Amino acid sequence: MYAVDFDYYRAGSLADAQKLLGDHPGAKLLAGGHSLIPLMKLRLAAPPAVVDIGRVAELRGVTLSGAAVRIGALTTHTELAASADLGRAAPALAETAAQLGDPTVRNRGTIGGNIAHADPASDLPTVLVALDARINVVGPSGHRTIDAAKFFTGLMTTSLEENEIVTSIDVPVAQPGRGSAYVKFSHPASRYAVIGAAAAITLSGGTCSSVSVAIGGLVAHARRLPSVERALTDQAPSESVVAKAAAAVAADLGRDVSGDIFASAEYRTAVAPVYVKRALLAAAARASAR
Repeated sequence: MYAVDFDYYRAGSLADAQKLLGDHPGAKLLAGGHSLIPLMKLRLAAPPAVVDIGRVAELRGVTLSGAAVRIGALTTHTELAASADLGRAAPALAETAAQLGDPTVRNRGTIGGNIAHADPASDLPTVLVALDARINVVGPSGHRTIDAAKFFTGLMTTSLEENEIVTSIDVPVAQPGRGSAYVKFSHPASRYAVIGAAAAITLSGGTCSSVSVAIGGLVAHARRLPSVERALTDQAPSESVVAKAAAAVAADLGRDVSGDIFASAEYRTAVAPVYVKRALLAAAARASAR
């Protein structure tokens, strides 16, 4: 199927993109194209204009600065996976980028486009929520920063306001004693997450001084798991303790789990603790090694 007719504009800079959005109400941003174009071809989206920001150099790159690593919104998944700085600062994020989709998706898809699209089965939102990342955006009212846990608000919806653009993502640098990991149950065809679990653990004296866990794929948007976090905080991360903490995921999911022809809500709910446990154990093992 072909998209409905639309006007195409190529932005030369971030300021140019902002002006084009303001001049063309209802326009959509085009970054890597792997989210918007399929929707347009299926006519699930029909913007009157498309603003291509794919060549805006100021929105690219990975920069390590102090306690955080800043990722430009147009940085591709392949670039994330290949970044030595990101691999040291946030290994779970680099590893997750390396397993997204297929080579074509990784070479063209961007982190900014991915999170702005906010597909519930996408991997990066779950990891960013667990890592306490912050999303930098700019719009008609100026610049602002949004916690990743508050950025994703529903099924393919975010807290972005009209004509706001994601410019970069800040991810805290992993300190000694902190480890992170992401595991998922992949759909065999699309490689989207049927269930995705991300965890970050800081160990102090053999116990978990801080725990951050997020889940995606089976709910409308990536979210934290406070019951799991509380159950493991101040505990030694033995397999039995971690398994008990992971079982608390049911309290956080409630009745919000989605099902489809591939996996029912009941199945996803039953299997979720397994992947939460795997993420926690992997994160704890890395924390012990740092």
